[in-house]
Amino acid sequence: MKGYTVAVVGATGAVGQEMLKILEERDFPVAKLKALASARSAGKKVKFKGEEVTVEELRPESFEGVDIALFSAGGDRSRQFAPEAVKRGAVVIDNSSAFRMEPDVPLVVPEVNPEDVEWHKGIIANPNCSTIQMVVVLKPLHDLAKIKRVVVATYQAVSGAGAQAIEELKEQTKAVLEGRPVPPTNKIPRQIAFNCVPHIDKFFDDGYTREEHKMINETKKIMHDDSIKVSPTCVRVPVFVGHSEVVNIEFEKPITVEQAREALERAPGVEVVDDFKNHLYPTPIDVAGKDPVLVGRIRRDDTIENGLNLWIVGDNLRKGAALNAVQIAELLVEKGLV
Repeated sequence: MKGYTVAVVGATGAVGQEMLKILEERDFPVAKLKALASARSAGKKVKFKGEEVTVEELRPESFEGVDIALFSAGGDRSRQFAPEAVKRGAVVIDNSSAFRMEPDVPLVVPEVNPEDVEWHKGIIANPNCSTIQMVVVLKPLHDLAKIKRVVVATYQAVSGAGAQAIEELKEQTKAVLEGRPVPPTNKIPRQIAFNCVPHIDKFFDDGYTREEHKMINETKKIMHDDSIKVSPTCVRVPVFVGHSEVVNIEFEKPITVEQAREALERAPGVEVVDDFKNHLYPTPIDVAGKDPVLVGRIRRDDTIENGLNLWIVGDNLRKGAALNAVQIAELLVEKGLV
């Protein structure tokens, strides 16, 4: 198989580190790896396939000779450097929100809309972590009974806000347990230790946050159906890795719990863990470090004609970010688009 020159932008961050790990685990055909990051990280070492790779400062010329560039360095850097990478012949798979809603940029979850990679013009967007794990579960149910409306409440791990947020939870928890004043917050708006914060990203004038708007808009784009109504509430919880979601779905057609379970058991990227009599249901601890999105607590909603309730859990660093990006790269290779 042909080898590719792959750049990982943001290679020292939580998602960048996960990208390196997954490229290695899945034996992606990397002939040469370039680890790129900000000037303050230049010179550091990252491990890839048993070797140490020196991190280079991110510059436009860094992308000379690069075939695929996996970006996870924030929207500002993506907006600045992704066009430079494309200009030099690379296909960019971007993990930020910078290009997701651009009409000429595919927004791809390989289990849901793999065909969309075929119309890329150099940049493919990786969706928001909460959206990814939700649509992987929604797609087989939508195909079965057509979804009218989704009401979702998320319980999102601090790693979704980056490595600094992980440290923030550690330091705050330690302070509370030792009876010391809690250190000031930085990455999360309120104290996260022993708390839940219904505030992820900035608020808009309508009272919804940017994270909630992402779930609304991205779901419609990925599912190719603007008629799906999405009502989200996104909450940060004191968990290190693994986003959880309570999802209530209203369908146009009748659907039974048994039909839903069968469809989900057949669905790619989904694992059903649903045996309440034996207390079997997914939790963030169960999914950390794993690829599938886990779904359980599948039950009827008797307050509406065609309704179901679900509990969905996914590793936000893997399927919610790095794994999905690498799967997109694999699609490009498979389809000969790079």
